Amino acid sequence: MMHLARDLAGPCLAPHGSVVAVGALDGLHRGHQALLARVRERAAALSLMPLAISFEPLPRAFFARAPLPRLGSVRDKIEGLAAAGMQAALLLRFNATLAALSAEDFVRWALLSRCGAREVWVGEDFRFGHARGGDLALLRRMGAEAGFAAHPLETHQHAGRRISSSAIRAALAGGDFAAAAALLGRPFTIGGRVLRGQQLGRLLGFPTANIRLGRRVSPIQGIFAVRVHGVAGHTMPGVASLGLRPTVGGREVLLEAHLFDYAGDLYGRHVSVEFVAKLRDEEKFADLDALTRQMHRDAAAARDVLALSFPISA
Repeated sequence: MMHLARDLAGPCLAPHGSVVAVGALDGLHRGHQALLARVRERAAALSLMPLAISFEPLPRAFFARAPLPRLGSVRDKIEGLAAAGMQAALLLRFNATLAALSAEDFVRWALLSRCGAREVWVGEDFRFGHARGGDLALLRRMGAEAGFAAHPLETHQHAGRRISSSAIRAALAGGDFAAAAALLGRPFTIGGRVLRGQQLGRLLGFPTANIRLGRRVSPIQGIFAVRVHGVAGHTMPGVASLGLRPTVGGREVLLEAHLFDYAGDLYGRHVSVEFVAKLRDEEKFADLDALTRQMHRDAAAARDVLALSFPISA
């Protein structure tokens, strides 16, 4: 089981030394996966602990003072780090105090005192510390004095395209889910616990599994053909709405997934919604009858899309 810590204060997470990956790690895409694999391999070779340092909220979101569309939730990140073989994770709360910390103090307190770093791996363009004052050169300079090595992991590409969280967000925004999946290394999904809603969909003949996004900002909105994972061990086809539901005066972004030919109770279950194709943008209809007619058209379109796409097992 991976040990999770949230603050700089506290005992050393790796008293016998660690190999550390540092980064925002949003979405844990193929580039991040390569970084974590290198850390795991090096830790095994040196008989040290594989460990990751990341930040929540993301530094970009903190400095923008505005929500940043996310490729994964905090839960996704924690589970992904554990699945990648990290034995500990320092998921630092990024706030004004941490933003004001000098790059040198970040090395002393986070890498050395908290993580016992013997080897540090970062992306080629990694910057850290107050005013982005730290880089690979500083890591190497301080490492030579403190007894750790610092290495960059080369930028990964797919089909000649640089793998980055920004490129994946752009692919999703453009409705290119195949390109996003190729860069992520898996289909784009949003997971969460199914909550009881207003049950309007049930009244209209389209019962839905409702997932609140909370503070998470999705990089996509609209109506989609989807597959839902986590339902009785099967992958279920369906159609989903992700947005504010303007026809019914919705005020919070909600993910509503209608599973085809399924009548079971999903309340309280944690499911994952895989987005296969975008059907259309959200639209405000004149009344519920007009909305219901469009929902039937959306369901038919989603069935056609999913029939043409290759199934993915649960």
